[in-house]
Amino acid sequence: MTRMIAERMELTNENFRQWLEPIYSKNTVNTGLATISRLEKNLAKLGLPYIDLDTAFEADGVEQVRLALEEIKQDARVGGERFRILMPDATDPMRRLHGYFYWLRRYTSFRKGEPVEADEDPVVLFDGAGKSFKPVRVRNQTTGVEAYRIKPEGASNETEEAIEQQDIVVVVRALLIDGRAVRIRETGINGTSYFKFPGRLVAYRLRPDIAEALDLPIEGGSRPPVTQAETPVPLPMPTPTNLILYGPPGTGKTYRTAAEAVRLCDGAIPDTRDGTMARYRGLVEAGQIRFVTFHQSYSYEDFVEGLRPETGSSADGTGFRLEPRRGIFREIATLAEQARKKGSPSAPFDLAGRSVYKMSLGRAGSEDHIYEAAILGGYAVLGWGGSEDWSAPEYENYQVVFDRWNQIEPGTPGNSGNIVQLWRFRSMQVGDLIVVSEGNLRFRAVGEVTGPYRYDPTDAVDYAHRRDVRWLLVLDEPLPVEEIYDKQFSQASCYRLADEQLKREALARLLPGAPAATGPAVPDQFVLIIDEINRANISKVFGELITLIEPDKRLGRPGEITVRLPASGDSFGVPDNLHIVGTMNTADRSIALLDTALRRRFSFEELMPNPSLLNKASRQCGVDLVALLTGINARIEYLFDREHQIGHAYFMDCASRTDVDDVMRHRVIPLLAEYFYEDWGKVALALGDPNGERFLERTALKPPAGLAEEGAEERARWSVRPNFVSSAYPVSL
Repeated sequence: MTRMIAERMELTNENFRQWLEPIYSKNTVNTGLATISRLEKNLAKLGLPYIDLDTAFEADGVEQVRLALEEIKQDARVGGERFRILMPDATDPMRRLHGYFYWLRRYTSFRKGEPVEADEDPVVLFDGAGKSFKPVRVRNQTTGVEAYRIKPEGASNETEEAIEQQDIVVVVRALLIDGRAVRIRETGINGTSYFKFPGRLVAYRLRPDIAEALDLPIEGGSRPPVTQAETPVPLPMPTPTNLILYGPPGTGKTYRTAAEAVRLCDGAIPDTRDGTMARYRGLVEAGQIRFVTFHQSYSYEDFVEGLRPETGSSADGTGFRLEPRRGIFREIATLAEQARKKGSPSAPFDLAGRSVYKMSLGRAGSEDHIYEAAILGGYAVLGWGGSEDWSAPEYENYQVVFDRWNQIEPGTPGNSGNIVQLWRFRSMQVGDLIVVSEGNLRFRAVGEVTGPYRYDPTDAVDYAHRRDVRWLLVLDEPLPVEEIYDKQFSQASCYRLADEQLKREALARLLPGAPAATGPAVPDQFVLIIDEINRANISKVFGELITLIEPDKRLGRPGEITVRLPASGDSFGVPDNLHIVGTMNTADRSIALLDTALRRRFSFEELMPNPSLLNKASRQCGVDLVALLTGINARIEYLFDREHQIGHAYFMDCASRTDVDDVMRHRVIPLLAEYFYEDWGKVALALGDPNGERFLERTALKPPAGLAEEGAEERARWSVRPNFVSSAYPVSL
């Protein structure tokens, strides 16, 4: 029996060797085999009931092995010596323990039959939030060569200043040992940036051969990175909702969508209608609910993204350029994805007592290196103010700043940026917030001022004035300014945003608040309401979203899918905390005509007239509205169909007989005339007034001379009575 086990282990090890050899050196392969063999020999000493890792794999016990290693790691951190079970002579156990975690993951991938390249990037980097990044090759537009890029000390982010390098070992050395910034990309995100380690990046994971070449641990940094074998328990996310409420006009679809949106965001709705609508307005203000109405001209470019002309000089000298502009769906999806990454704090960010300033950190598109350096370095920088050091206490006074600058440049007015914007930047208080603009319509970061003004001319020329900043929010995709402010930004580099136009709740929701006291919570939920969803060309408007909105294909779900958008080229997916609620008026278009692909991806809930809701209104106005509406709808269904009934909402606010008359005269009768294509005889039948004695007046029309002799039929002229007869309605008891 022992011989059979040994032979099986030998065969498995040989297969594992062959699996590793395509991407690892001989020494690295031998290290991996030796580590796995040592782990298998000591499973019993670790308190595990498996004779080898194959047995553990077959019994779904690999996680138990990992947890046993985790216990050893925690014990070593506090000075314990349980690590000597695996490494009797080790003097640096933490470094070697990372190797056990690594090779256990590799062995698990091998047993699962995954390709050896799966999840085997040369280097993976992590920031403080656990997001992962990788060095990327960038094509040189002049030579056409793709290479990794290292930024020399003091250089800008311009491509021509970068050191091009093909050897990933040299790149990792520059990043982890020399402290150079390297061009990297967040996993799954299109854009690239130069980041240092440490800095925003705080942890790493290396392929063993690279770790060996540089004499570095396989994993390291100031926090344990999230690895495949150490994936945290996912947050309990609600299932994404795709819902269409359909029915005749006046059945309460609009209110129902508001209530449904509040329920999806909060998990429950208030007890009263007024409370529900107040909460709905609050969620709209916070940016968690957006509303759009479809119409015949609505397009994909309005909904997802499209090219829109922007004024200003362009490369071909035409005076304008076409820029990708995000539609309402992509904007709310960006908000939802930001919330999904951030998680949900137990309390919103505290804005009390803080002023909020708008700042431009360099010109968007032409000076992005100024912005990226500020984000990486944890500061804000201003280009106004010249080469003067304004840190002296007397410059807290505007007049002193004005007088000093006029000594430098006599005759300078007080609205000059060198005076007023420098003074604003100088006057910020620690704790105030800075919103970094991208043009006049979007913002891309929010930070908290953490230090006083200082003069620091060491880096970028013309940007010598700084404040230390803790960046609370750095967006992969800039958001529209209207998410947090009622006006678009002005061109000024630095100014205070008006309190009355600042959407404080929306801004607070975007920023990290107090951590949840009871562990991870569900991220904020978002709802897009699409009114009259059937009035647009659904296939044209939704495009590839028809696939992306399926619940199992959302971001954060096992089958998540992203696509490359045609206008911007960005990678895009739909977050699983974004819900879609649509309404459809069946009198406008039958549900049978709705796009089949859309029907498969939405659930449908019918809302029909409910006359019983009119009992209170009936008592108030003295008219039996329940009987009135029931009778009209029964006749409509007989004469036309059930989808063209009259909704109860038309009568909900009636408090008198006059109110009922107004609803009948101005809303119900014109709607019936539309339903029956101006066939007033059928309108009269639907009203239960076939002879024109209650709501309508029927006047006989005799055939004109020449037709009477031929036996022409008598016709009728119909008109709405100026005053309905007193017995027009059934009386409420």
